[in-house]
Amino acid sequence: MKNVPKSQLHRLCPKCLALSIGIVWGIAVLLTGWIAMTGWGYQFVDTMSSVYTGYSASFVGGIVGGIWAFFVGAILGGAIAMVHNKLMNRS
Repeated sequence: MKNVPKSQLHRLCPKCLALSIGIVWGIAVLLTGWIAMTGWGYQFVDTMSSVYTGYSASFVGGIVGGIWAFFVGAILGGAIAMVHNKLMNRS
């Protein structure tokens, strides 16, 4: 790391962060939808179903919510990385 410019040291890869946050959030929402079929976490699923159309405490509803969450997480993850990189270029 001796020859790495200072502006490159703390940069985040927007595609990588978008993909990782999308996958983690998608799996979390998917599993919560499936777990809510047993009665656990039902309030979370009920609240998030107002944001993610088709999300419910069922097998298919969990998959639909997981897909929605993947895309929302990916968009927000990419945006976070881009804002971070812009702010790091200022310093």
